[in-house]
Amino acid sequence: MPKLRIIKLPDPFLREKSLPVETVDAEVRAFLNDMLETMYVAPGVGLAAVQVGVQRRMLVIDTARGEDEEKRPLMLINPEIVSQGDVPRVHEEGCLSIPEMYAEVQRPALVRVRYVDIEGKQQEEDFQDLLATVVQHEMDHLDGYLFIDHLSRLKRDLLVKKFYKAQKEKGSAL
Repeated sequence: MPKLRIIKLPDPFLREKSLPVETVDAEVRAFLNDMLETMYVAPGVGLAAVQVGVQRRMLVIDTARGEDEEKRPLMLINPEIVSQGDVPRVHEEGCLSIPEMYAEVQRPALVRVRYVDIEGKQQEEDFQDLLATVVQHEMDHLDGYLFIDHLSRLKRDLLVKKFYKAQKEKGSAL
């Protein structure tokens, strides 16, 4: 059972811009660990704080898949992209806040990100390929954007309509 409830479309909270984290303390570290556990149970490869109802600039990522691959969790606080490569990468993205819906999204294949780590230390790191895609996807959440915002209006409208239909068929309350 996940520790935290993941907010789903059309909740307007997903469109809110997240606020910076002022201090990395025991409460922030515990929350990030709860986010990580929630992400693993979901299952997903990334989760932003806004997706669990907290309007703070924090996210967790782990692109390891399955039991055979060693977990490599990342916890980023107040992340910001300082540079990005010129080479694009197309990847089929999904989102825990729009379950079971996927679409190809093009993003830079390389990004340099400045962030605060779980110990409160400033870091700067290059992320590429899948990790770059996931970092950018989760950082979008911090500014109130969803992966569907990278699609054409027609594709976005079709995907959202399909999502609502699937939710209605499942009997989920929107």
